[in-house]
Amino acid sequence: MQKEAKNINAFRRLLLNWSKEKNTRQMPWKGEKNPYKIWISEIILQQTRVEQGLDYYKKFLDNFPTIQKLANSSDAKAYKIWEGLGYYSRCKNLLETARTVVKKHAGIFPTTYEEILKLKGVGPYTAAAIASFAYNLPHAVLDGNVFRVLSRFFGIAKAVDSTEGKKCFQQLSNELLDKKQPGIYNQAIMDFGAVVCKPVLPLCLQCSFKKHCKAYVSNSVALFPKKVKKIKIKTRWFYYLVIKYKTEFYIRQRTENDIWKNLHEFYLQEFDYEVASEEILKKVEKLNIVKKKNYKVVFVSPTQKQQLSHQKIFAKFITVEIFQKAKIPSMQLVSKKEITKLAFPKTINNYFLQYLAANKE
Repeated sequence: MQKEAKNINAFRRLLLNWSKEKNTRQMPWKGEKNPYKIWISEIILQQTRVEQGLDYYKKFLDNFPTIQKLANSSDAKAYKIWEGLGYYSRCKNLLETARTVVKKHAGIFPTTYEEILKLKGVGPYTAAAIASFAYNLPHAVLDGNVFRVLSRFFGIAKAVDSTEGKKCFQQLSNELLDKKQPGIYNQAIMDFGAVVCKPVLPLCLQCSFKKHCKAYVSNSVALFPKKVKKIKIKTRWFYYLVIKYKTEFYIRQRTENDIWKNLHEFYLQEFDYEVASEEILKKVEKLNIVKKKNYKVVFVSPTQKQQLSHQKIFAKFITVEIFQKAKIPSMQLVSKKEITKLAFPKTINNYFLQYLAANKE
């Protein structure tokens, strides 16, 4: 017990000393006390690298400097600004939470961990980050960086994605937390995991912890953290029929509980295997989406691939021009100008670039 307490004290001391003397990691939200800005940064950084999130953070605050501005925004504007960042349910949750805070809390962000945790899209990690950074409340953060640092330093073999492992690491995180300066401690451990104790090629030789780190001492750094679950990757083939009438395109909004919900797309046929373009055209003719003598094919894109966390998407675009205007269920004609205001998945934005290049529009 005494040895464990000694390890905990050594860890906390080494971490805070490192942060004070060697931590040069700069981010626009570091040291921020405004809970709204902290919340925006934390939601953006869910499933997103800091380097990718920086511009989105700035863009979001430029357009929505207050929670009231975000709450009063149109969904279309918010999604357009979020476009390309992925995991679009985060944007939906931002809008829902902003409107809840304005409507039910008079625009004042909750000030306790428990109330913050009730917000849509906010889990224990995000609630702890906001509570400690904005209000200096003693709640320890536990994210991928923290799991990695603690599992290596203490040599913990419990899987970080198991119920037992999560409970163990949360308990340890709470014991390690500096209760007098929780915000500084939380930021320090996340920074340390990001710049020193990295997932690949950690800077062990420069590490202040190396003499005390069980993984380093036993030459087993690469074996931590432990995981039990393997991600199953689902492969999907998306065949988009891009139907153009004069200078307008037929577009629909995705409303299903699936990837890219609330974003826009062209007419879609999905398969779990590769299909020839000719077969797609035969099928849409049979479904009466386009009539055989009422269109011509003007462009067939190369197959695109987009890797998501649990899915691999192959997408192909068959662009047709129809000679007479048609009514297509759930689709609406949209001008080029209107299209620029709508949010699309990355795959479709790549198609636009291919199409414009091929047709010099």
